[in-house]
Amino acid sequence: MVRKPGKMYRNLAKKAYTRKEYMGGIPGSKVVQFDMGNLTDEFPVQLSLAVEEGCQIRHTALEAARISINRRLIKDVGRMNYRLKLRVYPHHVLRENKQATGAGADRVSEGMRLAFGKAVGTAARVMPGQEVFSVYTTPQFLDKAKEALRSGSHKLPSPTRIIIRELPVSKAPAAEQA
Repeated sequence: MVRKPGKMYRNLAKKAYTRKEYMGGIPGSKVVQFDMGNLTDEFPVQLSLAVEEGCQIRHTALEAARISINRRLIKDVGRMNYRLKLRVYPHHVLRENKQATGAGADRVSEGMRLAFGKAVGTAARVMPGQEVFSVYTTPQFLDKAKEALRSGSHKLPSPTRIIIRELPVSKAPAAEQA
C-alpha cells in the first residue's frame, strides 16, 4: 500500500469529517506531546508560527515539525529556558479510496462506485493567520527560538510567518509584613 502524497490532502475542499464515535479503524495520531520544555516558569517573550494560507496539516507533518523545533531548542537554548506549545489538534479524518493497480486491475477494482474511502490518517484544519506552534522564552534566546521555528516551518504545507509578542510576566508578591 503506497501512501498518497501530502499535497492531495492539503486543500480545504470538503466539509470537516470529525465524528470519530461513528467511525471505526482510524489510525492513531502520531503527535506525542503538545507541551514541551519548562512548563512551570513564565517567560516574557512569545514567538508564534502562523500559517498564511488555509490548509490541512497532516498529523505526520505536525509531529515532524514538533520534533524539529524541540530538538533545535533543546540543543541551542536548553530544556529549562523555553516552553513549546502545539496549538492545533488533528481532528479531521482523511479518507482514501484504494485503487487496485497492476495486471488485471481493471477486473478487480470497482472504480468510482461507492468511492467513500477508508480512513488513512488525521489532519488539523487551519485558517489563514492561525498560530500552529508557540515558543515562550527570554529575550536573550529570541534569535535561537526564531531559528528553531523557521526550521520547523519547512515541514508544514503552507507558507508561514513568525509573530513576536512581549508578555506581561506576573511577579510573585513579596511576603507581606503586618
